Amino acid sequence: MHDILKRTEHRPWPVPERPWVMHMSWEHLAFLHWRVDAEAIRARLPKGLEVECFDGSAWLGVVPFLMNRVRGHWLPEIPPTNRFPELNVRTYVTCEGKPGVWFFSLDAGNHLAVWGARNFFHLPYFDAEMEGVFGDQVEYRSRRTHRGVMEGEFKARYKAVGDVFFSERGSLEHWLTERYCLYAADDFEQLWRGDVHHAPWPLQPARMEIERNTLGKLPGLPMEGAPESVLFAGRIDVLGWSLEPCG
Repeated sequence: MHDILKRTEHRPWPVPERPWVMHMSWEHLAFLHWRVDAEAIRARLPKGLEVECFDGSAWLGVVPFLMNRVRGHWLPEIPPTNRFPELNVRTYVTCEGKPGVWFFSLDAGNHLAVWGARNFFHLPYFDAEMEGVFGDQVEYRSRRTHRGVMEGEFKARYKAVGDVFFSERGSLEHWLTERYCLYAADDFEQLWRGDVHHAPWPLQPARMEIERNTLGKLPGLPMEGAPESVLFAGRIDVLGWSLEPCG
């Protein structure tokens, strides 16, 4: 944990002074991104959040990965909540001068993790049947099973096809990945911000073959054709903090 906190110079604001509450490793990630009309995104955000744009467009991302080594600050890893596949649909926003991530959905293959995230972090997690083969090539399949929620299915293969690089400030790759907080909204429309910290992303160019993707149906946003940006990251260790009100 101390090693994660040794590097902070790349952050856009300081690490929170209060103790972190969660450790996790994000592994075998693919960052898939499509351009989306900014007004379409803005119409789907809660009051208090502003959509962010790059190169004149808002961006909609799909990020499949393996959540691993999950534990609380004062707790050991507790199976089966310490390891499960996860898949999120996200866009990029700002509030009070802090750029971050807004999630339209987060599908997870662990019911306890879904329950905890929905109740304690106000995040739109959904139960899903998920399978992954995590090797040189990742084979990923997810089908949302959460009761009363619009379907969401994703089936794809992806792999890294180049050397590791670290994104430069001002680049699209940096703008899409170097985000150090998430935003959430509760049932009373109160906005919350949750800080995260990790080293700069070790990115690689990647190749993606999507067999099926209906994840855009829930937010009502198109993901037509191949993603414009496809990146891979093997692993990054992350600390997360409790939510604080904002907006």
